[in-house]
Amino acid sequence: MWQSSPPGSIYDYIRVASFSIGPDGLVEQWSRRAAGLFGMTSDEVVGRDPVEAFMPAELRPDARRRVGEILDGKEWTGLVPFRIPGEDAVRGLAEIYVMPSETETGERAALCIVVDVRALRRIETDLAASQAIFGQSPFGFVLFGTDFTVVRANKRFATVFGGEADDHRGRTVDDYLARPEAERLAGTLKRVLETGDAVTDLQLVGTPPGSQGRRHWSMNLYRVHSGSGRPVGIAGLATDVTQRHIAAREAASARRNLALLNEASARIGNSLDLETTARELLDVAVPGFCDLASVDLFQGLLTGEEASPGSWGRYHQESGSGSAELRRVAHASAVSDALPGVLPAARSGGAGGSAGDTGPPALGAVHRYPFHSPCAVALRSGRAEDVPGDERGFVHSTLAVPMVAHDIVVGLVQFSRTKGSEPFGERDRALATELAARAAVCIDNARLYRREHERALILQRSLLPPGDPEAAGLDIACRYLPGNTATEVGGDWFDVIELPGHRTALVVGDVMGRGLRAAVAMGELRTAVRTLALLDLEPAEVLSALDEVARGLGTPGGGERSDGFGAGGGSQWPSRAAHKSREADLSEVYLATCVYAVYDPVTRRCTFANAGHLPPVVAEPGEPALLLDVPPGMPLGVGGEPFEEVEVELREGSLLALYTDGLVESRDHPLDEGLDAFRQALTEPSQQLEDVCDHVLRTLDTRHGEDDIALLMARIQGLAPDAVGDWRLPRELRSVGRARELARAQLTAWDLDELVDTTELLVSELVTNALRYGEGEIRLRLLRDRTLVCEVWDAGLVQPRRRRARDTDEGGRGLQLVGLLSAAWGSRRTPRGKTVWFELGLPDGEPAAELSVEQLLSMY
Repeated sequence: MWQSSPPGSIYDYIRVASFSIGPDGLVEQWSRRAAGLFGMTSDEVVGRDPVEAFMPAELRPDARRRVGEILDGKEWTGLVPFRIPGEDAVRGLAEIYVMPSETETGERAALCIVVDVRALRRIETDLAASQAIFGQSPFGFVLFGTDFTVVRANKRFATVFGGEADDHRGRTVDDYLARPEAERLAGTLKRVLETGDAVTDLQLVGTPPGSQGRRHWSMNLYRVHSGSGRPVGIAGLATDVTQRHIAAREAASARRNLALLNEASARIGNSLDLETTARELLDVAVPGFCDLASVDLFQGLLTGEEASPGSWGRYHQESGSGSAELRRVAHASAVSDALPGVLPAARSGGAGGSAGDTGPPALGAVHRYPFHSPCAVALRSGRAEDVPGDERGFVHSTLAVPMVAHDIVVGLVQFSRTKGSEPFGERDRALATELAARAAVCIDNARLYRREHERALILQRSLLPPGDPEAAGLDIACRYLPGNTATEVGGDWFDVIELPGHRTALVVGDVMGRGLRAAVAMGELRTAVRTLALLDLEPAEVLSALDEVARGLGTPGGGERSDGFGAGGGSQWPSRAAHKSREADLSEVYLATCVYAVYDPVTRRCTFANAGHLPPVVAEPGEPALLLDVPPGMPLGVGGEPFEEVEVELREGSLLALYTDGLVESRDHPLDEGLDAFRQALTEPSQQLEDVCDHVLRTLDTRHGEDDIALLMARIQGLAPDAVGDWRLPRELRSVGRARELARAQLTAWDLDELVDTTELLVSELVTNALRYGEGEIRLRLLRDRTLVCEVWDAGLVQPRRRRARDTDEGGRGLQLVGLLSAAWGSRRTPRGKTVWFELGLPDGEPAAELSVEQLLSMY
């Protein structure tokens, strides 16, 4: 069967030509390839001497000798220089194979085969380079034929897949890869062969023979052509990229972990609530880090025990009960809700309750971990522990991670992954520990905040009067709303202080600043106000003394401010400049405004003094509410200016309101508008006082949260005329007896016969002292309200002083007797002298307590 040589055969590359020499030594036949090689047509060569035709002149003698030997029947092979057609100065080199032949008549002839040596050298060089590249390449090199079987493979390829390089001839992709990957590679080979489009970085995964680990390869495929362009196969260059794949996966894991930590920083700790913080942790971890998670916190932490934090996690090894009590505060799952109780550690006592439980604790359940369980070990050691999974269970990897903040374990978080997810590695363990630690810090901060918050509330409530303060001749209601709703403490305050003579001091103040520091400053000023009020000073005097107190509180060391503090050479005290910043802070905290009012229920007159505060508001029955014209002095702590007093007589049923600026002032409207709105809200003062307070807070646009709000309201009632006995006595001895008679008659009229004897005795002592040590006219007044008050007035300025009488003294025991028999007694200055008073409790049906022997002997 004759078949033409396909295009692109080897002869196209090596340029083989032929010609024949006749018995006469002349060219007899000349092939077309010879014509192409030597550049001479058959017409130019046939019938000519080949030596003369294309050999250089200097070689012709030797060449003729060679031709003669050939015609004598000798074979010859050699290299023959020749002129390149068209290039006189350039010579080529041909390798000629001469074989003797015979003609039909038996004469000697010759057949010559000519090869261009340059083409041979190029082919040899190309083959050597190809062999070097193919054989010495550090990459796996394989050549697939057009039938997709392996035609050739190099040693590197054989090293990976076993055997020698020649052993791989005829194999297919199914011999190297699992079916899914083999089908993918076969499809790619077919596409490359058909289209000629190269494929780069084709990722393949497989397991080499004799290896247990999965490997990753990157393969480049391209179609191979013959010299004429005919496809002859597909070449593949395979690189093992397993390490690169591992590095990329670790880098991706690191990026994911960093993103997860960044998300945790943003989402965990936005609330100061313990349970909310635990839920925030799980929102970050599920499903980004794990499939299931739960958080347990120590019960002692949740109940707010004041014991040391370490006591929350004490274990009871002796009793065998395991860990301290914990409460399940949060859990989350990214798997189906139809898979309850899948944590394997629950069945082994690791994630569930006490030993013997068959499932994890329910949300909100209080439980203990068995002493030797992984969870209990994690809580004791403060390190993450692996929890063994149930081979038949749904969860195959669990980490029990203690929540540690400032070396204190506050709880435990469990992260679990279900089958199908990668088990936890060392990087995952480190990330889980970091997530738990961040949540633990937030939980510990929430615990500390709650503790400080509770203490601040106790402080705030202890500094405010009780919810329903009582006062003679007044019906009182009050409201307090702190501006800082997070801590519920602030610098506004109000107070209701009982004064002698059934009088009442009403106080409202506002310390500049907010929060706990302002509350502490408020407490100090409130205490000072109460102390000064007990001295029964006039309102202006109280504010002047309070101003000095505030200035002292605002100075480091509690001393008064002095421009010369620290000045002068050689001073051992710190300079004022050294304390400048601290003094600025303290003075700002203790700068305050205050209104102090004293109400007398007998006269229904109220005396006001103002230290930079907003004016009081009075609403009389049937009249619009008015702002009282009380001169505003300088705020407390400024100093240097006296305070003025204003006395106002209030009608029965009038409404008096004292308040702070948080009620009427905000950023959205000016102060005048707030004051007008406040006065309009008091148009119906006849309502119940509690309802009036609620109506004011609902009506006014207080913008609560910007500033503290304090509101103190009092409805004027006054003492009934028949509850007051008032007499003036001349300065003479018989006034003592007259005073006893008036007191007896008045008490009898009031049905207070049980107090007659005590009152007569004490009135006699006070009137006698007024005659002996006082001046001017004597005034006796009895007041009956919640208690009985007796007052004796005179024009003397000398205040009575209680002293211990000597055994030989005939007098000096009157005030001791007053102190023993009365519930309280004292004296105060008045604009025209002084007043000495005592107070007796009203009888409650029980017999009066008699003086003991010790009390009687104490007077001697």
